[in-house]
Amino acid sequence: MTRAAARARLHRAAAAVLVLGAVLLPYAPPAAAAPPGGAPTAEVGTGQAGTGGTVTVSGRGWRPKALLTLLICGQNMIGGTNSCANGDGRAVTTDGRGAFRTALPVAEPPKPCPCVVHVATVTGPAAADDVPFAVAGHPVAPLPKQETGARLAVVSAPELTGGANLLTWFGAPPRRRLAFTVGNTGPVPAKNPVFRVGTAHGVFAPQWEDRQWRGTVPAGKKARIALDVELAAGAYGDYQVSATYGGTLLVEQPWGVGRPWGVTLFWVLLCLVVPAAVFRVGMAVVDRVRPRTAPVPRAAAPAHGAAGPRAPGRWRARLRPLRGGADGGTAPADRPAALPWYTPDTAPSATTSTAPPTAEGSS
Repeated sequence: MTRAAARARLHRAAAAVLVLGAVLLPYAPPAAAAPPGGAPTAEVGTGQAGTGGTVTVSGRGWRPKALLTLLICGQNMIGGTNSCANGDGRAVTTDGRGAFRTALPVAEPPKPCPCVVHVATVTGPAAADDVPFAVAGHPVAPLPKQETGARLAVVSAPELTGGANLLTWFGAPPRRRLAFTVGNTGPVPAKNPVFRVGTAHGVFAPQWEDRQWRGTVPAGKKARIALDVELAAGAYGDYQVSATYGGTLLVEQPWGVGRPWGVTLFWVLLCLVVPAAVFRVGMAVVDRVRPRTAPVPRAAAPAHGAAGPRAPGRWRARLRPLRGGADGGTAPADRPAALPWYTPDTAPSATTSTAPPTAEGSS
């Protein structure tokens, strides 16, 4: 095959490919247009709306099947979600191409305008976009001044200082102090920085509180930070203490809190003392309200010189005449007389005849 024939065949193959591409192009699925720069974007159907209405929010360039939240925020969301109408927000899931379209109710945010429609991802890599939006009738105020330039970074391992005391053993709130060293890598000093301290128990989300550290961290210098941490009364178990600054997590420190055994001891003693006290009170009431019987008269006690054990009452009265007086005197007048003593010749059996009397003897 000559070179001219090969070139002609190559031209015919290229022409066939061009014709086939032109035929199949109308049937190709439309691809989502990538936003400039590759960042996800959002759009609002109208730039202004009043409270009670709805606006259409759409977006493209997001991750496929990603869960997004849509909020109307005041002050350009400088204060985070605290400046947003969280109760009237909406959630939407993007389609397979990373696009979405949904209706968002218009509500007044807790902060004055300028306002934005904030769209952000819930899970996975963070991505967000803010679209300017005006809420009709909502007040407008200048944006607060922000001190920028101070950046704090941790340069030493954190530690929890302090220990338990007797009150904590009985259920008082456990307290510790989270200490760590930070360095200011920014060009300006950080004056009285405000940290967010969170305590998480188990798998639950942290409970955040603001803690302001009094002092200044000069630019390019280090400072020792100490923040107070306090739990609820009676808390025990495994906790996780965290501290953030400017939305950046600085430190995390585990905290094992012992069980307040004093409370357990108190309840055990209470379960023992209360039933015993109730029983004593009940017995006292029963003894006071039960009917009284007449007292049985007691027999007279024997004389001081009497010997031998005391006989029962009914036999004591019978034996007393036989014993006579213990003091050697005569028996009292109320006692029966002692039986006479007999001799063999004066016994009744010897002096008394049982034969019938005769006539001569009777005369």
